[in-house]
Amino acid sequence: MIEPKNFKWFIEYTSPQEGHIHGIRTIHYASQTKYQTMEIMESGSYGRCLVLDGKMQSSLTDEFIYHEALVHPALLTHPNPKRVFIVGGGEGATLREVLRHKSVEYCMMVDIDEEVVQKSKELLPEWHQGAFDDPRTDLRFMDARKYLEETTDSYDCIIIDISEPVEEGPAYLLFTREFYEIVKERLSPDGTIALQAGTTALHQLLNFTAVDKTLNAVFPVVAPYNVCIPSFGLPWGFTLASKNLDPR
Repeated sequence: MIEPKNFKWFIEYTSPQEGHIHGIRTIHYASQTKYQTMEIMESGSYGRCLVLDGKMQSSLTDEFIYHEALVHPALLTHPNPKRVFIVGGGEGATLREVLRHKSVEYCMMVDIDEEVVQKSKELLPEWHQGAFDDPRTDLRFMDARKYLEETTDSYDCIIIDISEPVEEGPAYLLFTREFYEIVKERLSPDGTIALQAGTTALHQLLNFTAVDKTLNAVFPVVAPYNVCIPSFGLPWGFTLASKNLDPR
């Protein structure tokens, strides 16, 4: 029998009937930002973790799985991605992965929650690895939907790295058909998008299938995929969409 350590325990509820329990060594930072609750914790199993509104966003041990899966399929599908737009992306790890592509000349990252980004810069250096200081980076703090509605700029890839669509939460309006129509308008002719689409656990497919259905109403090419992210406690889904390029 495994004896539990003398930790504080954090329960991430993955549904009303199910949760993932994490043993926590210490809490490095906790705050109610303007938009959401934010905690940076030290997990006994996964190291330092970012938690927003009670949901695990990433951990030191396996954040690379999430961020590589989110970024690289979309950028590798495009023949020559030069201009990239990141919706959200607080920790800077999505930005880090985008900038690994030598073809990228410019990357705009727009996150509504400045406190999350600034504390991630300070307390999560392994995530961003200096990406915020790269001369190709243009970091702004505002509503990404509003920015995309008002700009006339186009992008080769748009990466949507936001939390799950909790009603009234900061990401709620970024999972709608109306938003995806805006994103499509901002894409170059061979443009691609990618986003996290929620768990692909067999008993919790509602969000994943809803995202797929909504994207199919907007884009001619939609390619869902999933990976295993241990700190999430569930398999996790992503979706790539484009005007014409199919990664398969």
